[in-house]
Amino acid sequence: METKVRTAFNRHFNTEGTLYASAGRINLIGEHTDYNGGFVFPGAVDCGITAMIRPNGTDRVRACAIDLDDFAEFGLREEDKPAASWARYIFGVCREICKRGGKIGGFDTAFSGDVPLGAGMSSSAALESAFAFGLNDLFDLHIDKFELARIGQATEHNYCGVKCGIMDQFASIFGRKGNLMRLDCRSMEFEYFPFDPQGYRLVLLDTVVKHELVGSPYNDRRASCERVARTLGQEFLRGATMAQLDAVRERISEEDYRRARYVIGEERRVLDVCDALQRGDYATVGARMYETHDGLSKDYEVSCEELDFLVDTARACNVTGARMMGGGFGGCTINLVADNDYDHFIATATQRFAERFGHAPKVYPVVISDGAHKIG
Repeated sequence: METKVRTAFNRHFNTEGTLYASAGRINLIGEHTDYNGGFVFPGAVDCGITAMIRPNGTDRVRACAIDLDDFAEFGLREEDKPAASWARYIFGVCREICKRGGKIGGFDTAFSGDVPLGAGMSSSAALESAFAFGLNDLFDLHIDKFELARIGQATEHNYCGVKCGIMDQFASIFGRKGNLMRLDCRSMEFEYFPFDPQGYRLVLLDTVVKHELVGSPYNDRRASCERVARTLGQEFLRGATMAQLDAVRERISEEDYRRARYVIGEERRVLDVCDALQRGDYATVGARMYETHDGLSKDYEVSCEELDFLVDTARACNVTGARMMGGGFGGCTINLVADNDYDHFIATATQRFAERFGHAPKVYPVVISDGAHKIG
């Protein structure tokens, strides 16, 4: 990846710059909880975005998207928003830095990535984080890591139309090799949890589908949660109990009730998993993963036939835990598999999925790695 980016940068700009990298992420449990002020439990993975950046002494950005074979040039003012959707991520990071008083100039850049697109591993957050981290370093801005994550999140909100929570950018910035992280999305306190599950493996199975839906189902679910929180007199659903939710059931829609029921249950499941990991109790970790999938599929309604099929196959193969991961409607399942069951599960899931849907899922073993960093 480094050689590929270096070569492309030199070809386009006839010089060299500084290399930066940021990671995609997995989330063991805690889905759709970050924008509700709840807990998430992500880790950075060994695939991501690598970018070479060099200040060019102008007020223009010249950017090469190597994998798309595309090029964009734009200024740093609000009215300079580029047409290409991929370029808006870089432009948004620049604008959010400027809004915070950061002084940056124009730069040349080329970037490439190996985060599987559409798999729920947050290639967009990896892109935002690579540039936020890199520009902070190159222009000596002294922005702290949490603010770098917020810059990525604000880019999604203000320039890409997705009202995401903070988890993806947090994981891309703060990731540490061999550790998962429990983040409290209300207080922004976090804790590293060493993750080296002896006798088990984490693996993603990618459905290789992404169902296009009318409107923005992600934003719709966030709006449901916000309506229920207001009814409860809270800013977020975080901390709400089922008793409180049941007490206002007649004042909210059935759909909003089910959305909130999932989120309230997921808060408890994240804490259960953290406790279970510290005991080495992987049976409980797996059980909570299955419960999360059932809630995402039935109450939150962000699963799809392909994801449900893979989770059902995992159950049939006695996999310890499995659930859909990410925003939903396609992408990956994340699976906690005992070593002795791994080969049988992968073979069975691949064969059955191909028979049902006409193509095999992609298999991505998970390696927990470092987040944003400077390569040199």
